[in-house]
Amino acid sequence: MAKLYFRYGAMGSSKTANAIMVQYNYQERGQRALLVKPLIDTRDGGPVVGSRSGLQAPCIYMEDFTPAIAEGYDCIIVDEAQFLTKDQVKMLVSIVDDLSIPVIAYGLRADFQGNLFEGSHWLLAWADSIEEIKTVCWCGRKATCNARIANGKVVREGEQVVIGGNESYVALCRRHWADGDLGPQKEDPEHTAGSRRSIRI
Repeated sequence: MAKLYFRYGAMGSSKTANAIMVQYNYQERGQRALLVKPLIDTRDGGPVVGSRSGLQAPCIYMEDFTPAIAEGYDCIIVDEAQFLTKDQVKMLVSIVDDLSIPVIAYGLRADFQGNLFEGSHWLLAWADSIEEIKTVCWCGRKATCNARIANGKVVREGEQVVIGGNESYVALCRRHWADGDLGPQKEDPEHTAGSRRSIRI
């Protein structure tokens, strides 16, 4: 029986790499899996899903995706699913329930202020399976929060969606997110920007 999966994790938890590997695993078994991402994610310069580890794969934009397209595939894999709208999540539900095609969505659970994204809200409400992809804070505890950073400090105010990689975001445990503590090695803004520039969500 097909299911809707929501696999969430904080920044740097290898969600995109997982998505690309799942597609590869389907292809190795002679099945077709389609990668989809929202148009708002323009970091890779086009319809491409790219991970911080260097893995890349072609995709289509969610805005161009329809149930008719889904019918040609054995699985649909969605990256950056936090940016989906309620109606787009509803479409994924219908693909699972009406077409019996599994959908695996990867994304953040909450934004830099600790609030749910729209896509994550509805995926948490409607997914058949919810799984956490774990990563760690600089202190070694499990990182569950996404801090936005600027000039070496945690930012508390601003628009919910600001596209960026680890030059703009870092995963922290709840305690250090609340304290705005980026750790001893993150106190130098030049070190923060330089050492994390190539890393993606």
